[in-house]
Order: sequence, then structure tokens, then C-alpha cells
Amino acid sequence: MKPAVIRQVKSLSMSCDRIGNLLLTKFSNHGAGDVCIQVPANIVFWLLQHLPANRDPRLQAPPAGPTITQMDWDNPNTPRALFVNCKELPGAIRMTFALDAKQDLTVVLDRGNVELLRQIMQMYTKDLINLEAE
Repeated sequence: MKPAVIRQVKSLSMSCDRIGNLLLTKFSNHGAGDVCIQVPANIVFWLLQHLPANRDPRLQAPPAGPTITQMDWDNPNTPRALFVNCKELPGAIRMTFALDAKQDLTVVLDRGNVELLRQIMQMYTKDLINLEAE
């Protein structure tokens, strides 16, 4: 198995599919191009249970995220996350996504991007269906 590609995230955007199965996630990265992956609802709900909420009122918001277009949705080469492993680092979280069609992707999110990710996912919970909920 190839080692995961590691990207330092500058900002991110997410968009929900019409069915409520997944979020299309687009990461804007330092020193590299944007990367899109499909994140299924079960991973979103798991992340919401495990990502720490911000407790710093002075936390700086990341720059505006990349734009998600219809071309991003229609791209047949966009991989789907099968599962994610997270590791908390000083001031950041490293997330390694096991992907169905490409080598694994590891993204490092600073505290501002972790909070942005958490808030966007929270916003979409009403639109997502967790098919693995008991």
C-alpha cells in the first residue's frame, strides 16, 4: 500500500448531496492544489462526536474556502472516504482518510480549520441521513 499524501490545509468547503448520504469536501492546501473527497454521513456523525469544540474566543477564522462547483460534483474521479483516523497534535488535528479509489489522504488542520469543519458539519446534520445509526 502506498503511503498517504499529506496536505497542510489552508481552508475548506463542504456541500451536501441531494440525498443526504454524503458531504463533498474540498480542501484548499498550502503549497498544493485543491483536493476533493466524498465524506459519507456516518463519518460526518462520528467526527462530530469526536472533534473538540473551540473554547478560545480569540480563535482566528481561516481564509475563505475554495468554491465547490457542479464540476466537482460531476467528477467521476473524486474518491470516497471509507473511514478516517484522527490524531490530535499540538494546535492541530491530523486526519487520514482511507479512500476507495486513490491512495489515502492525510490532512493537517489547524484549530481554526477544525472549528470550521465542525461548524459546517453541524450545519448539515439536519440534511444528512446516518444509515448506520442504531
